[in-house]
Amino acid sequence: MYFEAEIKKKKYKIEVKETKSHWVLKIQQGSDAQEEIQISKTDYTKFDDAISFLFTGKSYMLDLVPIKGGYTIYTGNSYRQITIHNDESLLHESLKGAGGLGSSDQLKAGMPGKIAKVFVKPGQRVATGGPLLIMEAMKMENEMKATHDCVIKNVHVSEGNSVDTGAVLVTFEAD
Repeated sequence: MYFEAEIKKKKYKIEVKETKSHWVLKIQQGSDAQEEIQISKTDYTKFDDAISFLFTGKSYMLDLVPIKGGYTIYTGNSYRQITIHNDESLLHESLKGAGGLGSSDQLKAGMPGKIAKVFVKPGQRVATGGPLLIMEAMKMENEMKATHDCVIKNVHVSEGNSVDTGAVLVTFEAD
């Protein structure tokens, strides 16, 4: 499972894979090197809204309180608020076009994916709701549309390109 988390305005990309005996977590902050962590299932217990686990010989207890878009976590005598963006919320934001994760002058990828089709080229005028491109993500083809009348300034991707979260796909000029 892939998701993004934000703690104290620091953003992390997190991938979790489950095996029979443990979880493998791959964590990356910004452009830092990716760190891989393994947590044994025998060292993990969940009860009610709390999680207890052993990691590198130390015991950790997390109390989780769900809030809109994430959790408030109590651990180590302090509270931390974590915002979670899972595949579904990242896809929803990316489909908003230049809204959510982008700005009015660019379209950014809200999650990793592959460009299936590009409908526009530099200099082309596009009306609000006009198709820009199709990106495959989560085994679905998602059409991204213009959120306002614009002129295409540059197309930064080609069909078949794989893109990461936050990659600039298209830039716009005001119409």
